[in-house]
Order: sequence, then structure tokens, then C-alpha cells
Amino acid sequence: MKTQFMNILFIKAPLVAAGCLGSLAALAQTPPDTSSGSSVKVYGVLDAGAVSEHDCRDGNCPSTKISPGVSTGSIIGFSGREDLGNNTSAVFTLEAGIRNDTGQSDQNGRLFGSQAYVGLANRWGALTVGRQYDVGYETLAEVADPFRGGMAGTATNLMGNGSRRSDNTIKFRSGLVNGFVASAVYSFGESVFSTARNRAYGAMIGYQGGPFTLRAAHQKKNNYLQGVGSTAPIDLSSRNSLVAANLHLGQAATVYAAYAVNRGVGSSPWDQDNPYGALVLASPSTRSNDALAGVSYAAGAATYMLSYIRKDDRTLANQDANQIAVGMTYSMSRRTAFYAAYAKIKDHNGANYTVGNFSEQGKGRSAINIGLRHAF
Repeated sequence: MKTQFMNILFIKAPLVAAGCLGSLAALAQTPPDTSSGSSVKVYGVLDAGAVSEHDCRDGNCPSTKISPGVSTGSIIGFSGREDLGNNTSAVFTLEAGIRNDTGQSDQNGRLFGSQAYVGLANRWGALTVGRQYDVGYETLAEVADPFRGGMAGTATNLMGNGSRRSDNTIKFRSGLVNGFVASAVYSFGESVFSTARNRAYGAMIGYQGGPFTLRAAHQKKNNYLQGVGSTAPIDLSSRNSLVAANLHLGQAATVYAAYAVNRGVGSSPWDQDNPYGALVLASPSTRSNDALAGVSYAAGAATYMLSYIRKDDRTLANQDANQIAVGMTYSMSRRTAFYAAYAKIKDHNGANYTVGNFSEQGKGRSAINIGLRHAF
């Protein structure tokens, strides 16, 4: 499944980073134009669920609501490739995020906010340019998290810096060579204030052998938030390092583990779509370590997930947090799945971490999700 996922992601264009399950590989597509040696595919995912949040910090939790993209992002995508000869192809992907509860664009109103890139690919890997997924997020969602970055149990509630993608990015990801895979990204700052202060870069190396997968990723973002019209940028620099692994035990069970080291004001989760998102945490942790342990178990059409995450705040504020999450998906067909999940976070010393899902930050310390996902 991992090999198939990486092939789809970097050779035949991705559906959704980290959020998509292996069943999405069977998406419908338009007939290829074989006369020109090129092909174009149209695909998508629609995901909607009921979300009920509880134990909000201000005591005013929203009523149960319908939310889009709970287990994975709702998107419509276009991808293509053209054979250039010498085992090399031109590739592209355009993915538009959709808030299908209202029909609006996701990713803060961007037209193709999920992904937008063009590049070259061969048997050694793919070199692409545009808006793309970060190596840290890919490692967390693809390898470490039983919930694949979605539903109430998503590891991004406590781990990572809240970012999934970077703009203006050059990215290389290798194919699987003797079990090894690697990738690197560099994001140009392109700020009217200071391009150097807004640059980002990262790298990942991993190994996949038999039932075992291991990856290590490091990512640095300089001054991630740039206020429009401000005379000076807001320093939300972050450095996030992650080691993640999973082990398949037979055909049914998989165990997950991860450890992360985070440094910088912007290194803890916050709402990237909110221009004032840095204020999500009243006192953001500038120095923390995370640990994750989880398991998934497949029984027929159902898959059950369980995970525990510990955020150890190493600052004087000692704002630790723990998350416990349970969930399940039930595949009604190769394209359609029902899901349900529950997660609860216990904050310490005024920490303000909340239970979100793939598309939303969340407002409560606990949440219940029930929903449906369909791929086409």
C-alpha cells in the first residue's frame, strides 16, 4: 500500500496528502489522449460529517454542526502527465479544496489551495514546483498517525506546527530504491518585507522493508506569518523534527510510534487559515517534545483506530497536554466509507490545545465525529 501511495502521490499526482486511504487509488478518470502520449485525470473526494464539540475554554461550545473534510479534505483535482521520452514525463496537479457544506473554496478561499504544481518525473523520482505538502506533515500523516491526519483523533491536534503545505516550493521526492526513499523541499520567501525571513526548507529520509516503515524528517520555517501592511514581520519561526514508524502485524493489526522535537514560537499547532492564528495558544510553547503511540485493527470492512499523544512542554510554563482518541471506518464500497471518532485532550497549566479534524482547528477539548466520505 505504501508503494502504491507514493506512486500515486509523485508519479500520477496526489489525491490528498496524508488524508487519503488506499481505496482512493481507484478514482475514476477521463480517457487518456494516447495519440499524443499524454493523459489527464479528473478525480475528487467529498467528505462531510456531524461534529459535536465539548468542554470549550470559554464555556461556549458551538452546537452540533455539519463540517466538510472531517476525515480527509473535500477536493476536486486534475492531474496529468506527458511522455517526453528517455523514461521522463512532464507531470502536473491542480487540486481545489471545497467546503462542501456551503460550496465555498477551502484553504482560506484559494482556488487551488490543496495543491498546484508542475514538474518532471522519472524512475528516480519527481521534481516539482508550486504549492505542495511539507515533508513533516507527510511523515506524520502517512507513517505515524493511525487516523491519517483526519477525524477527531488526528495527530495534528498536538503535533507539528499547524502547517500542511508551503507556497513557492521546489520539491524532490525519490522513488523507492532498495527500500529507501528521500525527499527535500525549499520554499522561497517572496515577501515584500524580507524574503530571507520567510523561507522554509526541510528533508526526509525513510526505509520501507516488508511490514516495517521508518521515516525521519526535519523542517524549518522562518517567520511563517507576515502581516499585510505591518512594518515588521511577526516572528513565528519554527523547527520541527520527527521520527515515525509503523509495523504491520499480519494482515489485520498495525502499531504506530513517533517522537518529535519542536523549537520556536510557531512550532506548536495553531490555525494557519486565521490571520491571527498565533493567538490560538495564549502562551505558545517555544520548546516541546511529543510522543505518540497507536494501533489500528482491520476486521472485515471495518478498521478500528486508537492513539495516545503526550505533549511535553519544556518551558517554565509547563503547559503539557495529553490526547486519547478512538475511531473507526467502515468501507461500504471501494469508494465510499462511513466513519466515527472521539478524542479528548487534557490540558495542563493553562494550555489551550483543542480537538479538530482534517479541515478545522476545533474549539473544544473533546469532540465526536460521525460522517461519510465518497471518492470519485
